Amino acid sequence: MKNEGSFDTTGFGREIDYMRISVTDRCNLRCRYCMPDGVPLTSMEKILTFEEIKLVCQAAVSLGITRFKITGGEPLVRLGCPQLAGMIKAIPGTEQVTLTTNGILLERYLGELAENGLDAVNISLDTMKRSVYEQITGYDGLEAVKSGIEAAVETGMKVKINCVPQSGVNDDEWEDFVCLTKDSRVDVRFIEMMPIGYGKKCAGMSGDEILRRIREKYPDIEKDDSVHGNGPAVYYRLPGAKGSVGFISAIHGKFCGSCNRIRMTAEGELKPCLCYNDSVDIREALRTPGCSEEQIREQIRKAVLGKPQMHCFERADQMSEERKMSQIGG
Repeated sequence: MKNEGSFDTTGFGREIDYMRISVTDRCNLRCRYCMPDGVPLTSMEKILTFEEIKLVCQAAVSLGITRFKITGGEPLVRLGCPQLAGMIKAIPGTEQVTLTTNGILLERYLGELAENGLDAVNISLDTMKRSVYEQITGYDGLEAVKSGIEAAVETGMKVKINCVPQSGVNDDEWEDFVCLTKDSRVDVRFIEMMPIGYGKKCAGMSGDEILRRIREKYPDIEKDDSVHGNGPAVYYRLPGAKGSVGFISAIHGKFCGSCNRIRMTAEGELKPCLCYNDSVDIREALRTPGCSEEQIREQIRKAVLGKPQMHCFERADQMSEERKMSQIGG
């Protein structure tokens, strides 16, 4: 397979080698800042098939995009998700396939995911308290998530836990999450609330504030400059800890200059940036009779070359994306 090598956006010098792929806008939870009850769902005929996703990934690899994240909605509610991971992993030139999940179904599908070559899993978990978990997600599923995390760690798979701190909801639990890294080979990342969809109505906390609290309790925490994955997290480690603590601070720690990704929605829209409603329709090309791989590549190039210099999340009046996070892809 021809590989043109990774390429950057004109004038900005960023290497785009990572694609986040939403496979569904469905979810088995109803997190209030993402997908509460009442969010409209896309009809299945508009959602890309696994074969169509594979074609996009083949074209992406030929352009130097060799790392893929499967997301949703909740990707594991779509039947065959582990097999899709295997289909992408089998593409010559693919370097990595990972998954982001809420963890409810993780233990059930972990064996299949491992058999299909999944490299790592990110698990969304905002609280260790059963009552708060139900408050945030609408379901009593905390124990299932904990079991999934334990099972994933036991396989030796790379595991990251994503926590979104919310003022007055779970902002007193930061130490519980930090302590997870002491004895278990997991990374915990504190992610600032994204002002997308229902997230605009939720009061988040800055990564700087969480780090300040951690340093007050653990003044010997050290910067960890080792590579942990494809994302923009900045990591720290407690002395002797098996895992690290990361911060993804899209609002207060703008990392647009090193952003290496594009996103594809479940409907086949390539999004250069979360902040804006600009997108490139790749589904139309895929479903045009006689569509060639070069035509698919051209749509990917268009999306990458349309990537803006930076987002404007700190200026809500300049944002143009109005869809919900579950409709875009986490």
